[in-house]
Amino acid sequence: MTNNLQFDLVSPERQLLSETVEMVVVPGMEGDFGVLVDHAPFISTLRPGVLVVTREGGAEERIFVRGGFADVTPSGLTVLAEDAVAVSDIDRADLDQRIKDASEDVADASSDDARMKAQAHLDALKELQAAA
Repeated sequence: MTNNLQFDLVSPERQLLSETVEMVVVPGMEGDFGVLVDHAPFISTLRPGVLVVTREGGAEERIFVRGGFADVTPSGLTVLAEDAVAVSDIDRADLDQRIKDASEDVADASSDDARMKAQAHLDALKELQAAA
């Protein structure tokens, strides 16, 4: 019996990770949950937040995810995320400018629908900023 878990992280564009890890902490809609090998099966939707991958030896990687779901089985975890970016890859200056632009889009929205979409985009960028 292995003490490691098969972890796959997939975005709409490509498979981002596929490896054996010790544990993954996932930002579920009902709260964060940790997954180890032999976990009970279940499916959860994701909320915007940081997924923490713990590799053998304790090294951690932090990945911001937004949207999607996690599929847990006794032998593995598959996370299908609408958007995923390694926290270490976030360009803070670019993100600050994107937040400023998105704030202007909210203020300049000409309809309630446009304002709601712009606000959702701004909220996602702020979640990413909090993760960085």
